[in-house]
Parts: sequence; C-alpha cells; structure tokens
Amino acid sequence: MADLDLDLMVLGAGSGGVRAARMAAQLGARVAVAEVAATGGTCVNVGCIPKKLYSIAAHYAEDFAEAPGFGWPESAPKLDWGLLKSRRAAEISRLNRVYEGLLDGVGVKLLRGRARMAGPNEVIVDLAEGGQARVKARHVLVATGGHPIHLAIPGCERAVVSDQMFDLPEFPRRLVVVGAGYIACEMASIFHGLGAEVTQLIRGDGLLRGFDADIGRFLAGEMQKKGVELCFGRKPVAIGHSDDGLFVHVDDGSRIGADTVLMATGRGPNTHGLGLAEIGVKLRPNGSVIVDAAGASNLPSVHAVGDVTDAPQLTPVALAQAMVVVDRLFGDGRRSFDPTLIPTAVFTHPNVGTIGISEAAARERQHRVKIFRSEFRPLKHTLSGSDERSLMKLVVDGDSDKVLGLHMVGAEAGEIVQGFAVAMGMGATKAQFDSTLGIHPTMAEEFVTMRTPVAEA
Repeated sequence: MADLDLDLMVLGAGSGGVRAARMAAQLGARVAVAEVAATGGTCVNVGCIPKKLYSIAAHYAEDFAEAPGFGWPESAPKLDWGLLKSRRAAEISRLNRVYEGLLDGVGVKLLRGRARMAGPNEVIVDLAEGGQARVKARHVLVATGGHPIHLAIPGCERAVVSDQMFDLPEFPRRLVVVGAGYIACEMASIFHGLGAEVTQLIRGDGLLRGFDADIGRFLAGEMQKKGVELCFGRKPVAIGHSDDGLFVHVDDGSRIGADTVLMATGRGPNTHGLGLAEIGVKLRPNGSVIVDAAGASNLPSVHAVGDVTDAPQLTPVALAQAMVVVDRLFGDGRRSFDPTLIPTAVFTHPNVGTIGISEAAARERQHRVKIFRSEFRPLKHTLSGSDERSLMKLVVDGDSDKVLGLHMVGAEAGEIVQGFAVAMGMGATKAQFDSTLGIHPTMAEEFVTMRTPVAEA
C-alpha cells in the first residue's frame, strides 16, 4: 500500500476516534483511522449498546410479573437466550456499518490493521489484508480505548470478563459477579432480571465507589430486595472446577457454586504495543496516556482521548474530548467541557442517574451545603405489587444557592437526569428549581418539589 501524508492519523475507531476523524475531515483536514477490531469501539460492541439492550430485555420479566396488578392475566414467559443474542448481534452489525459509513461519507480513509508509532509523526499499520501502510501525519490521536482486567487469583482463567457476557454459549443458571463498580452492578442486575441466581462479591462495604454515598447505599437495598445476593467484605481467593461447574473460594472460607464467574474488577488502557513510550510519550504506571485538559500529551504531535487516558470511562466524555482536541488543532480553540458536570447513568435495576458532585465532595471543597432528599414508592408500584422505591437527592451550595449535585435511583433515571443536566450546565439555583412547574404525576417532578432540607452544614 502507498504511504500516506496526513494532517491527522487516528488510532482507534471507537466513539472518540470516529468523532475526531469526522470533525477534522469536515474542517478540511486529511484524515485516516486505523482499527484492528470492529468499528464503534467498546460502547457499540461490548459496552453501552448491548448492555442497555439486555437491560431492557431483563425488565420484561418484571413487567410480566407486575402485569396482574393492572388487570392483565398472569403468564409464565421464558427467555430465549439464543434469540436475544442473535437480535443483539444483528443490531451491532448494523451499527458497525453506520460507523464505517460516517467515516466514508466525509472522506476519512479506514485502515484495517494494527497500528504502532514509529516516531512522533510516523505511524506504521500492519494491514489485516497483508503488508504495511506507513503514515506521515502532522498529528496523531490515540483513541484505542481500554480492556477489562482480571483479578490475579488461582483459576482466574476460568472466569469471564464483561466483554464476553453478551455472547455466553449457555445462559448461566448461577452467576457470581466479582466487583462493586457500575459494570459489576449492571451485570448483576441484568442477569438476575433475565433469570439467573446472582451472587455479587464486594471487597468493601458499599457499591459504586465515587458516586454519592446515598446512591450506593440505596441501590444495594433495592438490589437485595429483588433477589441479588450482595456479599460485602468478601473477596474471591481462587476459582475451581468440578463436575457441577465452577466454584469460587472466598476469603471467609466459604465456597460458592457457579456456572459463570464474571470478573468486573476494573479496566486498563490499550497502550501495549503502540510504541508510545519508545517515542517519548509520558504514560502513567497503569499505561494510560498523560494528557492535559485539551487532550495534549507531552509531545506536540501526539494527543489522546477516551478510555486510554485517565478520564471517566464514558462515551460522552470521549466524544467531548475529541471535539476539544480537533477544535484546538483545526478550529478556533475555544471549545472546552466541564469535567465536574458529566451526566452519568448506571443501568442497574433500578437505574441510577447522576450529575455534578456528591455530598462528600461538596463538604471536602468546604461548601456550606444543604441536602434535599426524598425516598418514595413510585405510582406504578401502588398497583404492581412491587416494593421497589426511588431516591432523589440534591446537593445545594448554602451560600450561592447553586445546585452542585443531582442524584437519583429509580426507573428511567438516565432519561430524567439528562434533562436536568441542561439546567445544571447553566448554573441553576435551588430557587430556580423551586420556581419550575412539575409535570404531575411523574417521578421527575420530585426534583422541583423538594422544599425542606434534610441536612444543612
């Protein structure tokens, strides 16, 4: 293949890489993207999209169970795991083609193969079709994403990681999930909803570290009510195999049987083999690329976005970072985004939605805070027979009245919080929340009807 001379060479065709390539091309830059796997990255292939599709599937079991309370006859549906997998695979394939079309539509060349840096302005791509492409580029953007990390214990090779959960050959009757982060909690909720017996091993004493403490506490209670067995203060020490399947040895001496063991114990950056350290790019001990707020590394020609950096591992963050980098390189350099205002959804059952900072973070920053909190039974469950409850919480600066954090556990939390993210981004105050009319009866109206603080200090 002939050598290429480009303005921007992008390593990785995930959310951040594709967004950067498209924007740069639309601004007149000559751009190519190298990708060794399916286009769309983690989000499309083994992350956000399949996860939410399976979460929706899992909710149908609850809907069927709750339907008699609304006058519908009882039924006993059975999950067709094979059909769900094939339907998901078809949708992912469609999205892969969409991503390829987005690149092609703006003239971005897609190089299928594994890339590595040969110099600050030089990339070599070992093409899947054979041979190499040698690329000279004014700028190189590293957007290679991340990968799940196994907990290093005897027998860990018998466990699976989150990437594999969507296409397990057989649906697991018994699932053990190791971890307390959002991926662990989501998979525990989803597979319990789909019909598995789920045990979640949690080394610490709470869920969702880094979120507001009330969120983790409340979610734990709701997950336990639904039947997920949460084992706090316990961690696996080995994974064995018997005629009855797998078993997990726990540090308290107990043994838990399983058909599948999921290691949801963190993710690491995909920088191995890229040649970054060899050309002088500074990396953290875990391999992530060190960048500033505008995505620039210590080398003027090398930039990075998304999960390969130490940024929050969320698709919208990678997209926002990509736009900042491209605007800095090929635009007017005015674009930025506020990392303290990242709307986040966790597709547990029930969902979690949050934006802004936690109560603990507000106090650490020496704000005088007011806390508004409401726990209630949603209207739906007055007839459904479910004992599911919802939590809504506001963290407010007691001096300026500005809303610093908004947190929710409940149905469609992500959909609700997205709307409030606009107000938060505009610096909304509690008084402005109070002056907003609520839509009745909805869950979202609770955020504009909480009047009395439960804590103030």
